[in-house]
Formats: sequence, C-alpha cells, structure tokens
Amino acid sequence: MPLLPIFLVVVYGLCLLFILFFSAGQWQLTRLALRAYAAPPPPLPPAPASWPRVTVQLPLYNEQNVVERVIDAIADLDYPAELLHIQVLDDSTDATVGLATARVAHHAGRGLRMSYVRRAGREGYKAGALRHGLTETDGEFIAIFDADFVPAPDFLRRTIPYFLQDARVGVVQTRWGHLNEQESLLTRLQAFGLNAHFLIEQVGRTFAGFFINFNGTGGVWRRACIDDAGGWHVDTLTEDLDLSYRAQLRGWRFVYRPEIVAPAELPAVMDALKSQQFRWTKGAAETARKHLGTMWRSAQPLPVKLQATFHLLNSSVYIIIMLMAVLSVPLVFVREQYREYKLVFQLASVFLVGFTPLIYYYYTAWRLARPTGKARFYPGFFLLFLAVSMGLALHNARAVTLGWLGQRTPFVRTPKVGSAGRTRRRYRTGGVGPLVWLEGLLALYFAFGLAAGMYFDDWGLLPFHSLLTVGFATVCFYSVRDARS
Repeated sequence: MPLLPIFLVVVYGLCLLFILFFSAGQWQLTRLALRAYAAPPPPLPPAPASWPRVTVQLPLYNEQNVVERVIDAIADLDYPAELLHIQVLDDSTDATVGLATARVAHHAGRGLRMSYVRRAGREGYKAGALRHGLTETDGEFIAIFDADFVPAPDFLRRTIPYFLQDARVGVVQTRWGHLNEQESLLTRLQAFGLNAHFLIEQVGRTFAGFFINFNGTGGVWRRACIDDAGGWHVDTLTEDLDLSYRAQLRGWRFVYRPEIVAPAELPAVMDALKSQQFRWTKGAAETARKHLGTMWRSAQPLPVKLQATFHLLNSSVYIIIMLMAVLSVPLVFVREQYREYKLVFQLASVFLVGFTPLIYYYYTAWRLARPTGKARFYPGFFLLFLAVSMGLALHNARAVTLGWLGQRTPFVRTPKVGSAGRTRRRYRTGGVGPLVWLEGLLALYFAFGLAAGMYFDDWGLLPFHSLLTVGFATVCFYSVRDARS
C-alpha cells in the first residue's frame, strides 16, 4: 500500500482511539453519577442563627430584552435586606442603560441596597466587570447571575448554609434549568446536552472528589476564595473555568447541588448558539493551555489529574471529529482500491465502539431529566443531537485552534430574546460569513462520500456520513435562515 493511504488509515485510527478514550471518560462519570444518586442524600445544612453579608452581581452588556426581568427576580430574593447588596454591573451601549437605571432606582426606592455600576470602558469584558464590582462591595459571599437567569426567591437561603458548615467550601454551584426548552429544535437539543453536563458530569465529578467548574452563573463564591486564588483573570474567554482551577489547586472545595435549580434562557437561534459555543470551546482550550502543566506538577492524586486532563480537553474533541470527518471521504476510495487490506480497515472500524458509551451517557441523563418520558423517542433524538453536534465541529474546531494558539478574540455575548420572544430587539453576532458557506459545502462533501459508499456497496462509513451530512446541512440552514430573518 502506498504511503498516503497508510497515512490516512493511521491518522483515522488514532482519531478513533482518541474518541474511545473520551467516551470511556464519559462512561466513568456516568457510573459515578449513578452511584451518587443511589447513595443516601447528605443532610441539609441547618439555617444559621445569623446570616452573612451577600453581594449579588449581575454583569450586563446590551441586554434590553431581559434586563428588567433579571433585576426584578434578584430584587425578590428572600434574604435579610440589611445584609444583601445587589450590583448591576452594566457595560451596555444601548437602551439597556436606561432600563437598568430605572429598575435600580425603583428597587432602591423600596429600601433595597441596589447599586448601578458603570465603568469607563469594557476592559476585560465580564471578568473585568466582576473584578471591578468587588472593589465596591463588602459582601462575604458573591452570587453571580447572567442576564438570562431567573433564580427562585429562596436561592440564597438554600445555598449559603453550605458555606457555613465548612470554611474550606469556596463555591456552591447549582443546576441550570431551562425557561424556553420547548421553543425550538435548537433549544430542545441544547437542553439535552446541558442536562447531561449538569445531571451526570458535575454529579459524577463531585462524588469522586474530582475538580468541577463554576459554570459562570447560577452559583455563589466565598469572597476569600476568589481573593486567595488571585481574583478574576481576563486572559481567557472562560473566566469561570480558569478561576475554578486556580481555586481548587489552592485547596478550596466546590459543592454542587443539582436539586437547586436556577432557570435560564437558552439561545433560540443559530448565531446566538454559535457565539456561546465559540466562547465556551475557545475558552476551555485557553484554560487547558494555561493550567494543564500546573495540574500535572501539583500534588493532586493521579485520578484527579487524569480527570482534570479529560475535563480541560473536552472541547478539543471537535478538532478530532473534524479531522476524522474530512479523512473519511477519501477513505471510502482507499477501502475500495485496496481490498487486500480489508482486515486493517476492519480493525480500525472496531474503534467505532468508542461511541457506544456516549449512548449510555446521554440516555442516563435523558432518563434523569424525564423520569416519566417515553424511552422510544430517545434514539431518534440522540442521533439528531449527535448530527448537529458534528455539524458544529468546523465552527468549534476553529475556536479551539485559536485557543490553543493563544490568539486573542473579543468576548462576544450570547444574545437573549426574553419572554416577549422575537417581537423584541434582535441582537446579531454576525451575518452569513465564509464559514457558513463552507459548512454548506461540507454538507455536500459528506453527501458525496455517502453516495460513493453506496455505489461501492461499502456501508461501513454510511452512518458516519449520514450524520455529518444531516448535521452540516442543518447548521448551515439555520445559520442562513436566522441571519436573514
């Protein structure tokens, strides 16, 4: 066999091996999460005789569709007014400024200690706003909510006691709920993926004593933990993941409580989803670049180091998926031309079992989120979720690559629509750029690979090419439709 076909087969096999290890990690977390759910629930911490000072920070940037909703929700928190300080950290440049100012004035007039904070510039984006806010408050504990969150009034009374029973607890993170899960196909798919993270990953990691991450919102920090870990840094797009690792490397404990749910709005259009995915995947790569070496030089146990590596490299799987996808089409022709090496191709295909643990992982999350739901709907929904995730591979692989290369990019907010839906202002994150058209071309490329496999009566890659064709076509369609609507 010439060198080029050998190269294709070897690289493709290594990619499948990476997927196998990735899936094995998800399988382990699923087993750990199920053990956690089977164990007796820990006793709830008692309410303290006296409550500590708490600051709630609301970082905003051009959120006129949801700003009033989030400020009103925070104003309804059931907590001693004399111990609560609410900071509206507004970097906005549109009508959000007037709306936020009016709501702050209204609630301040009712006796709440609510401050409207503006900076001279937007340096450091969200991390910069949070860092600046800390210089103007005396709270011992810092709760953070993004603009699309609507926490229940008892949120602080349910989370703060966990800090008071253990002085080394640095964070209490809660599970995200979904205000608009049924709004569109995109919101249902996102809820499906996020439920797996919050019902399996966070639970499994917490149960085993592995590192977890503050999810950027819907949680509370001990201020001493923030200060001890070096405060908010502005050198990654995931300031939450970055500070989480610095704090846990310093010995702080994180508590995750899935029974406490903070509802939030999911992006309902493709450009909003892509902006969120870009920030998460690129930021994760930046954080991995920053902390992987430190983690392996630390005194943490080997299992913690291994799971932290898996955790930090999660977003890098998109590079592997994209590489596998591009190589899979010429591989159809290599398989046809070199039939004498059929055994080699069959051995490489064995690694496709690496996708099997993902079925178990997502099915477990599906059943936990919908204990009375009909299981027969799961296979189709899982395949659609897998297809769209693959369809985002080009976009996310680019983000991860930029993160690993250390290229700086601006913090692009995720546009929110609010309860009034599409009748309100439609924030955009960009039009139909070259990447969208490339996604459309890739859909045709994988459709060609699908047709070639059928022509050669080689069905080995048909499932993979079917998912890729549907996924890239779906992502391209929604990107064009939403950009032009």
